[in-house]
Amino acid sequence: MRIIRPLLVALHLFVGIGAIVGGIAAIMDPVSPLGMPASALTGTPFDSFIIPGVILFCVIGLGNLAAAVTAFLGKWWMGYPSGTAAIALMIWIVIQCVMLDAVAGLHVIFFTIGAVQGCLALAMTMIEGVWPGTWVTLILARLRRNAG
Repeated sequence: MRIIRPLLVALHLFVGIGAIVGGIAAIMDPVSPLGMPASALTGTPFDSFIIPGVILFCVIGLGNLAAAVTAFLGKWWMGYPSGTAAIALMIWIVIQCVMLDAVAGLHVIFFTIGAVQGCLALAMTMIEGVWPGTWVTLILARLRRNAG
């Protein structure tokens, strides 16, 4: 647990700050954020990067920063926001790859980061004893004890 929490905090901060910056760039310049031309959105439901920028800022950026705070504070339930942020990041990357009809190196890197976040979040829920599977095991053990 000594390595899991700091690693989760670092990964969430890295993704969260990057998503905040990318989201702000897309909101401020929805036609060509950070040099990405709007023509890349051909074949997607979007004409500009404004909506993806808002989603990037709010869901990925703020979500990861919130998860970083809960991990930093060591809340017993920190695995849940961390896992949610990880799943959101992986879904974001998959949707991005499908819509852009391309897979770049950064997609692979950030999908991998999301997968690592998810595994660490799962580990934290198991360590803290708040994984639903843990509850089932405890309930079954108590039922066996009471029956015997």
